[in-house]
Amino acid sequence: MLSFELDPELQSLRQRAAELAAVGVERFGRWNDSWINGFSKEFAGLMADEGWIGMGWPKEFGGGERPPIERVIVAEEMISAGAPIAAMWFADRQMGPALISYGSDDQRDEFLPGMLSGETTWCIGMSEPDSGSDLASLKTSAIRDGDDWVINGQKIWTSFGEVADYCYLICRTSTEGPPHRGISEIIVPMDSDGIEVRPITDMTTNRHFCEIYFTDVRVPVVNLVGVEGDAFKQTMRQLEHERGGIDRLVSNRALYEIAVAAADASDPLTRQEMADLEIGYRIGRLLVYREVLRQAPAGFSAATKCFCTEHQWRVAQFAARVLGPTAGLADEVGLGLAYAPAYTIMGGTSNIMRNILGERVLGLPREPRL
Repeated sequence: MLSFELDPELQSLRQRAAELAAVGVERFGRWNDSWINGFSKEFAGLMADEGWIGMGWPKEFGGGERPPIERVIVAEEMISAGAPIAAMWFADRQMGPALISYGSDDQRDEFLPGMLSGETTWCIGMSEPDSGSDLASLKTSAIRDGDDWVINGQKIWTSFGEVADYCYLICRTSTEGPPHRGISEIIVPMDSDGIEVRPITDMTTNRHFCEIYFTDVRVPVVNLVGVEGDAFKQTMRQLEHERGGIDRLVSNRALYEIAVAAADASDPLTRQEMADLEIGYRIGRLLVYREVLRQAPAGFSAATKCFCTEHQWRVAQFAARVLGPTAGLADEVGLGLAYAPAYTIMGGTSNIMRNILGERVLGLPREPRL
């Protein structure tokens, strides 16, 4: 019989993570979807003190070089509890690994220490008003002028754009060839002249989403990450980190716990629904573990993301049924329910995820255009 129990060291790590998460909630507040809403530089500093930023990065770059499963365990406890980890999340999850894989030595020396200490916050300039999940259609441009890139364009749904120190910008440096060619990644300091940030307040009153306008923004040529015009595959690798993570499974775990506490466990239908959701958490966790242990096929993070975010939607529907009219109040429950439709949109819609799974993993033919 297979056993999925964690060994004693990992159980101890989970306990310590739960303890620090409780400290974060007590000192800085509890947040729905805390990896994207719970912004606290102070708590990022506490995470850094524990060595929990860059846990899996190579030691030569300042990381802990710890097994990937350890980061998943820490992240699951933080997000499930609602601890405010947003200030360090993108840098730890994507930007640091991207610079380690594709950046220059000078870029690593300049930017990684601030990430590891929790002092710098990063945003990702990816989506555009007319280019959501179709990354290859983006239009924000960077034209070389001497020793600078001159950047013009607009990004939207850029989380933390208002408070970030740096933007990891996905832009077009050439219009020649097929759409996925000519895309580059450039580090843009957010205090550069010509940047305008407009926060977007959603119906839950969150303001992490932003529009960013770039007007003749100049950044040094050396801020290019990787190969000019050949960053599409770099960005796809980033999305592997983004789509297959534990944050896509447990963002509203706290909402689930509230609903379970209020549920009538004597009702067999309610018990069955709770059992289905518990099974969903276990399946989702195993899918995430496969991703971080690199046991999943290339591109399979699309399936992991699709399953996990649709599970979160089912959790929200369960909470709404159990809590009834009180779920409509403007408290953490009501706001959590209002936010739920975003799960299957952020990071790529479920339809796009299914297309990726069918075409890139299963090798199914594209449906012919009529």
